[in-house]
Amino acid sequence: MSHDLIILGTGGVGSSALFHAAERGLSVLGLDRFPPAHDRGSSHGETRMIRQSYFENPAYVPLLRASYRLWDELVERTGEALFQRTGVAYFGRPEGGLLSGVQASSETHGIAIESVSADDFETRWPGFAKDDSHEVLFEPDAGYLRVEDCIAAYLREAVRLGAEHRHGETILGWEESGDGVEVRTDRGSYHADRLIVTAGCWASQLLPDLGVPLKLLRKHLHWFEVDESLYGEASGFPCFAHEFGSDCFYGFPSAGAGLKLAEHTGGDEIEDPLEASRELDPTDAERIEHYLARCFPQASRKRIRHEVCFYTNSPDEHYLVDRLPGSERVAFAAGLSGHGFKNASALGHALVDLVTGEKPIADVRFLGMERFG
Repeated sequence: MSHDLIILGTGGVGSSALFHAAERGLSVLGLDRFPPAHDRGSSHGETRMIRQSYFENPAYVPLLRASYRLWDELVERTGEALFQRTGVAYFGRPEGGLLSGVQASSETHGIAIESVSADDFETRWPGFAKDDSHEVLFEPDAGYLRVEDCIAAYLREAVRLGAEHRHGETILGWEESGDGVEVRTDRGSYHADRLIVTAGCWASQLLPDLGVPLKLLRKHLHWFEVDESLYGEASGFPCFAHEFGSDCFYGFPSAGAGLKLAEHTGGDEIEDPLEASRELDPTDAERIEHYLARCFPQASRKRIRHEVCFYTNSPDEHYLVDRLPGSERVAFAAGLSGHGFKNASALGHALVDLVTGEKPIADVRFLGMERFG
């Protein structure tokens, strides 16, 4: 059987693409080595932050606005609490990349952010430590996505609309022919008119001729036991990010399962995500514990959970989203560099737009291959 479209990888972006293709009435097949919302790649660990005052580059904001709209539509469609608007508090020096970037996106696109005074800060969030060297900005219309639930919802809705989703198949390769694209797995072969590759950590293997090196980094996620009255989401505690020079840490309020902390910077380079250790790393643990003690003085030091996920970084740490050079049939998203999930809803839609020849839901040209010559 031939399909209109095959999608390789059904994690954050792939699940969105599967849904948006099915919603348009396309015959679409999604293939993945692992079961839905698995923990072997980049899209797991309960939560991912979503924010519009994008310190990485103001050019992302139109894509984020499309993502916000699509996530809200998924919430309305499913009735699930997939998007929690807790707000995000940003801490850093005003001249640092975090706060100056937040200000730049806010001013360019008219995003509402608040400058939080020292007095207000201590009243609103007594769980944070006061640091006179830091200023605080707050973005109210920000928060987090329930990452595994978002993926499961997109896949479930895609299948309900007629998509086929096959998992437990290892993708061996694909090739473009005169009448379409042929995909080979360890269980058979499949033909389609078009192909989307959203393979995350395995992007380099499935896009060997991309010509842009992608770096895999192992990242650690930590949860600590806390007093819910201080650090709980129900108490009004927000998501947060702290910048200390070139180091950036972030985290999420507890919703009964502990305060989640992680470091966005750093990470160990790996070759194979299936072979990489998932054990607690002493150096990373020490850095997180220092962050915990410095910024959350009333939190417990008891770690109640630890997980590992992976970043796939592009050379400039911005996404790669484009048609494959020389092809009108194949589009891909790769190198999301640890900040891609928030845009997964719009990226999936945009990839379907690209392979069907429609105008993308948001301008993604700045994420294209041309910037690498």
